Amino acid sequence: MTAFFTPCWKKRLLEAAGILLLAFAASLALAGSIEPRQAALVPDEQGLALSAEFAIDLGPRLEEAVGRGVPLFFRFEFTFERRRWYWADEHIAGRVLEYKLAYQPLSRQYRLSLGSLHQNFATLEEALRALARVARLHVVDRASLIAGETYRVAVRLSLDHSQLPKPLQVDALADRDWRIEAKTKKWEFVYSPDAFK
Repeated sequence: MTAFFTPCWKKRLLEAAGILLLAFAASLALAGSIEPRQAALVPDEQGLALSAEFAIDLGPRLEEAVGRGVPLFFRFEFTFERRRWYWADEHIAGRVLEYKLAYQPLSRQYRLSLGSLHQNFATLEEALRALARVARLHVVDRASLIAGETYRVAVRLSLDHSQLPKPLQVDALADRDWRIEAKTKKWEFVYSPDAFK
């Protein structure tokens, strides 16, 4: 009689584990993400400029929140460090940009702001497309570069949870739907003045 119930019990246990796994995968799918697609340093008149592109998925909860008038703040970070074997890496340059994405109910447009600069978009997708691109942003002066030196570069775009309204900050801590997983792109860059002529 024990042999009869054991396979049935194992089957039900496997079914329950499968249901839990599907529920876990569905909860992960609801959370948003920001992933860097590409990033490169290009020469400009003063030194180096950065061009980068990100894939942004807010997730349904944050899309609904911004559509209801909750402003979202994003933080773009760039770091440029010289590798040192005898000490911590030397910080050469860095840049931080803070964006605000908000829905304007009177004009029925999404507004993307960077400091005092604003741009309006008809749809959320268009606003996110503009937010996802950084084009030829000057980041490093030529005077701080050494020929043949290896530098570590990192770029990241993330949602700034600290600027959400206070009740939503608590939700962001407890509820995964309010969080966006932001990945950092890191690479090494060797400066060669001849390559930029």
